[in-house]
Amino acid sequence: MSANPQEAASTEQILSEKTGSIGWIIFNRPERHNAVSYEMWTAIPKMLDAFEADEEVRIVILKGNGGRAFVSGADISQFEEKRSSEEATKIYNAATDAATTRLSLFSKPTIAMIDGYCIGGGCSIAISCDFRIASAKSTFAIPAAKLGLGYAFAGVRKLMDLVGPSYTKEIFYSARQFSAEEAHMMGLVNRVVPEDELNDYVGSFASRIAVNAPMTIHAVKVSVEEGLKDPEQRDASRVDKLIADCFASSDYQEGRKAFMEKRPPEFRGR
Repeated sequence: MSANPQEAASTEQILSEKTGSIGWIIFNRPERHNAVSYEMWTAIPKMLDAFEADEEVRIVILKGNGGRAFVSGADISQFEEKRSSEEATKIYNAATDAATTRLSLFSKPTIAMIDGYCIGGGCSIAISCDFRIASAKSTFAIPAAKLGLGYAFAGVRKLMDLVGPSYTKEIFYSARQFSAEEAHMMGLVNRVVPEDELNDYVGSFASRIAVNAPMTIHAVKVSVEEGLKDPEQRDASRVDKLIADCFASSDYQEGRKAFMEKRPPEFRGR
C-alpha cells in the first residue's frame, strides 16, 4: 500500500492509505481489539473528505488490524471522561454521529471488511457502509442493554432497514453475540467467506466495482438512500438530476463505444 497523500487525519490508532483506485481506513489498535477512541471517531470524517476529493479513489474499504477484530466497540475506558456528564455525552455522541453519518452519506461505495469481533460501535460503523463482508470466525453484537445506554433512533432505524424489526429487537434485547452465519441469515452481512479467503475476496469484489461507471454507481446509491427515507422526505428531483447527468456524461458515450468495440470501458467519472 502507498500512503494517501492527504493523510493528515491519520494517527497511530487509525490509518488512511490508498492502493490504486481503492482507499483504506484501517483501525489500528489490535492490543485493544481496535476499540474506537474519541480521536478515531473524529478522524473518520476527515479521511472520508480526503477520499471524496481524490478522483483516483473509486471505493473505500474499512478494516481492522491484528486479525482478531474489525472494531470491538467504542473505547469504554474513555466513558468516565468523555460520557460522564450530560454536556460531555453530547460532545462524544456528536463525534460518533458525525462519523457514521459521513460514512452513510459518502458518495463512493464502501465495504466493511470484517474479520473477528464487530461489536457495538463496530456494528454502527459496519452498517453505515454499503457492504459488509465477513470471515466465518466473525461475531456481532450490540451490547447497549448490558451497559444501560440509550441508542439513538437513527442507529436503530439503520439496523432495522437491514434486518427488519424483529431481528433488530432480538439483537438489542438479547445483547448477545451472533455468529457470522447468523448475521448472514438475518441480512446483517452480504457475504461470509473462509478467513484465509477474505483478503482476496474483498479485493476482487472492490476491484469489480471500481472499474464500473462512478456516476451510475453514485446515482444508484443516492436512489437507495432516498428510497429509505419517509416518502414526504424524499428528494426525487435530486435523483432525476443524477440520472440525467449520467446520460449527458462522457462516460455514457465511452460505455456505448466500448460495448460496440468489444473492449473494457475506461470510465473517468465525468
